[in-house]
Amino acid sequence: MRKQAAKKLPLAPDPRFQDKLVTRFVNNIMEQGKKSIAYRIFYDAVDRVSQMTNENGYEVWKKALSNVTPAVEVRSRRIGGATFQIPAEVRADRKVSLSIKWLVRYAGDRNGKSMAEKLANEIVAASKGEGAAFKKKEDTHRMAEANKAFSHFKV
Repeated sequence: MRKQAAKKLPLAPDPRFQDKLVTRFVNNIMEQGKKSIAYRIFYDAVDRVSQMTNENGYEVWKKALSNVTPAVEVRSRRIGGATFQIPAEVRADRKVSLSIKWLVRYAGDRNGKSMAEKLANEIVAASKGEGAAFKKKEDTHRMAEANKAFSHFKV
């Protein structure tokens, strides 16, 4: 048994926006420890978003992230030999983590030339309430709603 929860390492704010959330996002984009490339992808995507929407790209990104953030999810629980999907509230830290992961994952699945272009398109779509990442959130909420009958089991 673990005696104590693992310590969270403090994140340094990013150089351009001085935001720790951006650093968290960039850490999810990063592959094989190449952080400078991940930053370049993110900043390029934000610049493309501001060109596409004629708004502040950083604000559009924040709006997209909040649109993709889930409130409830389903968790599997075995009760009496059967597995039930039980709806549960999402912790604040996990909400942010899920929304970031979904945005990055579904941006990568899009078709486009560069990751920055794909990410920019996914951010714009998510800020408007469309796109694959937003659909994932809607599906998660729909599944939780459909399994509300099992909420008395609690996780």
